[in-house]
Amino acid sequence: MTDTPPDSLIPYDEIVQEALRAVVARVLGQVEAAHGVLPGNHHFYITFKTGAPGVSIRPDLKVRFPDEMTIVLQNKFWDLGVAEDHFTVSLSFNQLPAKLVIPFAAITAFVDPAVDFGLQFQAVADEETDEDETTSAGNDAERDVASRITPSDDGSNVVSVDFGKKK
Repeated sequence: MTDTPPDSLIPYDEIVQEALRAVVARVLGQVEAAHGVLPGNHHFYITFKTGAPGVSIRPDLKVRFPDEMTIVLQNKFWDLGVAEDHFTVSLSFNQLPAKLVIPFAAITAFVDPAVDFGLQFQAVADEETDEDETTSAGNDAERDVASRITPSDDGSNVVSVDFGKKK
């Protein structure tokens, strides 16, 4: 006799990931319905795989962030649009506007530090992640989110975020 449980024929992991990504879609949909106004002190850090299918970002941003990128939705974003499988948002990077298209399947983390809420997602299948190389880009990266935010030395709004446990 064996103590090993049988393999599931139901893809529970995929179902749970899909349900949790629906939370992100619903939250962003509420912000869209409020014409981009975030309630109270809420703001979001959204990390996504830049090479995932359906992601559309400027070529220079893809070069700077070949694997993963974190955007900040707080004060300076516009044109938020939420569809069934993706969202779009416009942000400024080094004073240059950019419209991003991000499928929900490409998201690897969603954090609302105002209420200490966060979700982690499994990476998109084809991509491998190196947690030490997670980089962020945002329009307002002055608050400590998870455990560490390190501002860039070049004066841009690019930060490094460690979504690990608080130290």
